[in-house]
Amino acid sequence: MKIDASAVIHPSAVVEPGAVIGAGCRIGPFALIGPEVVLAAGVEVKSHAVITGITSVGEGTTVFSFAVLGEVPQDLKFRGERTKLTIGARNRIREHVTMNTGTEGGGGETVVGSDGLFMAGCHVAHDCRIGNNVILVNGAAVAGHCVLEDGVIVGGMSGVHQWVRIGRGAIIGAVTMVTADVVPHGLVQGPRGTLDGLNLVGLKRRGVDRAEIHGLRDLYEALGEGNFRESARRLEGTVPAGSLAAEVIAFILGPSDRSFLTPA
Repeated sequence: MKIDASAVIHPSAVVEPGAVIGAGCRIGPFALIGPEVVLAAGVEVKSHAVITGITSVGEGTTVFSFAVLGEVPQDLKFRGERTKLTIGARNRIREHVTMNTGTEGGGGETVVGSDGLFMAGCHVAHDCRIGNNVILVNGAAVAGHCVLEDGVIVGGMSGVHQWVRIGRGAIIGAVTMVTADVVPHGLVQGPRGTLDGLNLVGLKRRGVDRAEIHGLRDLYEALGEGNFRESARRLEGTVPAGSLAAEVIAFILGPSDRSFLTPA
């Protein structure tokens, strides 16, 4: 066990031998820290939270009461292999959030980026890749092997089907089921989600140039309601390099075994 002298650990907390506790960490009453957990500097673990498995938590992250991080995957194919959960810096992981380790078949690691907000009761399953500045609203559930790129927002009580990719800056409305890939900066909403335009509010909040937004709108209309991959190949050479439109084209043509959500 390696506990920095500046860490503050409540007497009722359980920190198992082998754990690494960084400078300035605070561990509240009745929290449990497993033997292969590494907490970077400034991590706060509130009362009754559980961090177990081969789990690392980045500096400045706060884990709220009754969250459970690093437990084994909810996957019947899991056979006890040694897999990991890696969480970045400055995340806010609220009450009753669950994040599982990976599986051998999915690369062996679940990765969560930095500066995310994971609201009460949401779930990140095995082998997911969650980017930076992601928000999962209360009760949102992300199934195994999903990729959520930077800046994605998933609305409350929404579900993301396994293996789905959600592109940078996309937003999923509340109570939506996402069963196919979502293009960057897209807006998806409905009981069975369909692409319902662009995340214009998010683009404006981030200060995206008006010309870029118009370029995205033009691309969205040009993609049409047919096969996105065929349309993207046709349009690939017509958008400016490095633009948001080019990002969407690259995402559509990237590797995936899912179809795409298209306009209703």
